[in-house]
Amino acid sequence: MGLDTNQKLLADYNDVFADILNVLLFDGKEVIKEEGLTNAKDRSIYKADGKYHEQERDVSKYYGRQEIRIAFFGIEHQNRKDAFMPARVISYDGSVYRAQLNNLKNGRSEKRSRKLYPVITLVLYFGKTHWSQGKNLYDILDIPEDFKPYVNDYRINLVEVAFLPPETIEKFRSDFRFVAEYFRNKRLSEEFPKSNIPINHVDEMQKLLGTLANDERLSRLLSSEEIEDRKERGITMCDLFERTINIGVEQERANTEEQRKRADDLEKQLSVLKAENAEMEKRIKELERSQ
Repeated sequence: MGLDTNQKLLADYNDVFADILNVLLFDGKEVIKEEGLTNAKDRSIYKADGKYHEQERDVSKYYGRQEIRIAFFGIEHQNRKDAFMPARVISYDGSVYRAQLNNLKNGRSEKRSRKLYPVITLVLYFGKTHWSQGKNLYDILDIPEDFKPYVNDYRINLVEVAFLPPETIEKFRSDFRFVAEYFRNKRLSEEFPKSNIPINHVDEMQKLLGTLANDERLSRLLSSEEIEDRKERGITMCDLFERTINIGVEQERANTEEQRKRADDLEKQLSVLKAENAEMEKRIKELERSQ
């Protein structure tokens, strides 16, 4: 989806990625350092029914120190509820563990230890209503009671972004703070979030706003030249909000002008119709007289 794509553009920045993890997993404590993050392959291959298939994560990164991998993190963006999200996450995570096993087998592992590093996936849900689908494997399985003790459960790390409290949103240090504020305000039917804090990734932010509002013009609030010219001063959400107001005013003027034009066209059509009716009545009367 377009929303997924534009959110991925923003979350792929290390400062945003680390900030999301630190606030939502570690309560704002700076556990993940952005300099320790490196991009991972978002695509993986699996075999099913004798055929090979491709699956793709939204954003994923390795985390490590001194060239030793400590963990693998993935972030998934959900605009809609997915009944089988736990199964999807298991598939994503399993492919990373499988890759580690292959590396150990082929002697390509960075670690001298024979242990694997953990895989952690965070699911960001942006809906205006609470997530009502399963949050763990048990929720989506129909398990006979006798089998249950032998079936391992698997819980997903799901965050309802639109329901984050203000005190949590304030802990964000990256541009994701504006995203969280937008969705919270949207759920509460409040106005566009205004802030004087400079935006670090302006183009990605306005592309995201354009997708959220389903208005392509918002994706081009500021040109690349304007963004570059105003880089030193800094661009804030207030600046973008001002541009959205201007666009709204321009649209209203355009709508008014269009309405006037349509009214004039209708009036002309009505005049033509009246003239035709009058001509028709005249001919009918003449025909009546001739008979």
